[in-house]
Amino acid sequence: MSMLAYLRSLTFRFLHRDALERELEDELRSHVLHRADDLERAGLDRAAAERQARVEFGGHARFKEEARDALAGGLLETFFRDLRFSVRQLRKSPSFTVVAIVTLAVAIGANAVVFSAINGFILRPLGLPNEETLLTIERASDRLAGESYLNYIDLRDRTRGFDGLAAFIANQAWFDAGGGSPSRAWVYEVSGNYFDVLGLQPYLGRFFHASDEHGPGSAPYVVLTYASWRTHFLGDRRVIGRTVELSRHPFTIIGVAPPGFHGTVLVYTTDFFVPLVEQPQLGATSLLDVRGNRWLAVFGRRKGGLTNAQAVADLNAVGAQLKASYPKDNDKMSFVLSRSTLGGDAFEQPVHAFVIGLMVLATLILLAVCANLGSLFAARAADRSREVALRLALGAGSGRILRQLFSEAVLISLVGGAIGLWGSVLLLDWLATWRPFPEFAVILPIEPDARVYLVALLLSVASGFLFGAGPVRQVLRTDPYQILKSGSVNPVSRRLALRDVLLALQIAICAVLVTSSLVAVRGLERSLRGNFGIDAHHVLLVDTDLATSGYTPDRMVAMQQRMADAMRTIPGVAAVGMVAQTPPMHLGWNNSNVFSDDVADLRPGNASGDAIRYSVSPDYFQAAGTALLAGRAFTLHDDQHAPRVAVVNQTFARKVFGSPDRAVGHFFKLPGGDRIEVVGIAEDGKYTANLAEEPQLAMFFPLRQVPSSETWIVIRSPRDAEELSAAVRATLRALDPGLPVSVETWTSDMSGALFPARAAAVALGILGAMGAIVAITGIFGTAAYSLSKHLKDLGIRRALGAGELDVIRAAVGRALRLLAVGSLAGLVLGIFASRVLGSIVYEATPRDPVVLIAAVFAMFLVGLVATWVPARRALSVDPLMLMREQ
Repeated sequence: MSMLAYLRSLTFRFLHRDALERELEDELRSHVLHRADDLERAGLDRAAAERQARVEFGGHARFKEEARDALAGGLLETFFRDLRFSVRQLRKSPSFTVVAIVTLAVAIGANAVVFSAINGFILRPLGLPNEETLLTIERASDRLAGESYLNYIDLRDRTRGFDGLAAFIANQAWFDAGGGSPSRAWVYEVSGNYFDVLGLQPYLGRFFHASDEHGPGSAPYVVLTYASWRTHFLGDRRVIGRTVELSRHPFTIIGVAPPGFHGTVLVYTTDFFVPLVEQPQLGATSLLDVRGNRWLAVFGRRKGGLTNAQAVADLNAVGAQLKASYPKDNDKMSFVLSRSTLGGDAFEQPVHAFVIGLMVLATLILLAVCANLGSLFAARAADRSREVALRLALGAGSGRILRQLFSEAVLISLVGGAIGLWGSVLLLDWLATWRPFPEFAVILPIEPDARVYLVALLLSVASGFLFGAGPVRQVLRTDPYQILKSGSVNPVSRRLALRDVLLALQIAICAVLVTSSLVAVRGLERSLRGNFGIDAHHVLLVDTDLATSGYTPDRMVAMQQRMADAMRTIPGVAAVGMVAQTPPMHLGWNNSNVFSDDVADLRPGNASGDAIRYSVSPDYFQAAGTALLAGRAFTLHDDQHAPRVAVVNQTFARKVFGSPDRAVGHFFKLPGGDRIEVVGIAEDGKYTANLAEEPQLAMFFPLRQVPSSETWIVIRSPRDAEELSAAVRATLRALDPGLPVSVETWTSDMSGALFPARAAAVALGILGAMGAIVAITGIFGTAAYSLSKHLKDLGIRRALGAGELDVIRAAVGRALRLLAVGSLAGLVLGIFASRVLGSIVYEATPRDPVVLIAAVFAMFLVGLVATWVPARRALSVDPLMLMREQ
């Protein structure tokens, strides 16, 4: 048929539908009448001739349907006809329809949310030009993206495998736009060629470049992020050239970054970009001339035509030169490349494993829902067996019946998917603006995009076809004559049926989810009551930075002592201590190699270990609740005129001295050659923001021997935190009205370390509850359907004197056996699936007896709840009434 003829036929079909139907009816009637005329001439009377003609002609409706399909637009009209019929059928079973739509909405919505996380953390790029050539440089020894500034300069200038290497670090500064009241702001300290390597163009003004840098303090420029420009300056284009203060030092605004760009780490956002050479002006201790401190993230744009292996070989050649030139500062100078957007593979791999694990569990929930609905659809098709048999007897083909059943399934899945997607978009919009750590610039890059919508659509359609396939075998094997004769389908077989397999699959998936959620909850419970080497309850942390307030080094020690003494005068304060730079379990820490006292060659390869270091005041251990197991704490006499001393933890003592008993009174060395005497042993604890870390070496120095302008005051008091915070602010304001102060509880500061455990517990708890609900509905539906088919058999059993236990075994015994098999398989799979949580959640282990017992009990409750109603119904069967009805 030509296109013109097709369009003409299509137009006539939809504009003259009534006339077309009349013509079709007249055409079919004429065939019957002509045959009746022939039969009448053969000797039959008129009535018998017409009847015989209709019999010979066959299904009148079938020929009309075939004729409609042959016309243009037949498939479209058939689709709408099936859709209308599906709506009518589903309206006849509102409870089934609502349950199916709601369960699908929840499952598809959960998959959309989790896929958005995968999309944001793994699939979605940063949106940079030629991003596939941007690679993060990591040390092969620990897969951390960290280099010193001096090493970065040498790598940048000597490597030939990259068009450019850039470096950055996120930091905090006090920002003042001119109002006289500085506030905390997040700053990216970046190399001068940062924007050139990324290939970005400014939205407004210009970027700084490597040519602007001429040593420390030579480039006092700042580039605003687009969001910061809109927030702090209301989108004023005259902001270019304006002077602002960062940590009490003037900086000139020279440009605004393009919209959507907030740095090169997905989960961190920032307010400003400043050149790395301005680090001393931001109040931080300058590390620009310290080669042994790996504090910078380095990335580069690989040259065109080179492979990663060739670029790595070039880096390793430069690394070998640096190792030979600076043996005390550089060791294991071999590199690997990655496309990390989370700050290195050491952080990225656990995050990726967790979100992929969530996606697997969410997919299992969707499969369980499809299995559940497939079982219910098969049962529903069995209940409609007489209708299906009648349609087959009237001439409808099996394909036509199946198309109708699939139409109902896909309609349910599309409606459920639309509702689930709508709910997931609302949740994702909230999560995209949620700040899990208000004091940190952490964001969740999970905004929904076209990829998320497409996945939701595909899941909806695929789900419809999956559970719609449940009754296919049943329809294809339907015998219309047998059903119309007996009034029912064939007797229920004792063999393993498809519905049994689907039910066992649901239960196994539920057991996997329940086990994983219990592992996460158990890990969270341990993390909340774990011994971290500190007692964070009833403790305030007061963040101060004296350098930003103009204090010179010779005035800092006296001011810190004045602040500590002033805090002790506040009523209700039990202890006051100080810790420099960052407290334990904070998002950030400092470390250094340590050497045995008998080591003369202080190369990194000869180090006894890498220890986290703190500078603390004499009363810090009391204020922090850290137990001293041996030796003494610091005193005010441990100052710069006294011999160098330190308190180390148990792990340090074992690693460096062989035993804590041999540590006190002995010495160790730092990379610079300084000999440090150990005067005390502190209990082990957790020091980084990762509770799942291996035991770390830690050493504490007297604050008077290792001074710092960035100090946190640790205040222990049973008073209300808000009241105490107000008293602390007022007291410090009386000492220095211009001193920037930030106050929070230590438990609040620990939220970063506890976030993975809490997120895993909440996410897996929700998925576990969803899996349990799906399993309960599946077991209940299967048991109830089986009971309805065996009511006559149960009535006979009761009439013959069967006991209650025999009746329950006959009614729900099969479902309970499937529950046992599915639960066992699911528990085994859950134990293996939960191993990934060990790298995220503190002491999360599936081999915990409490977890195993709780999982078995949870599955027992699932079976009890699901079979309670069918069992009660079976026990309430009245044999006489049932026999009378049958």
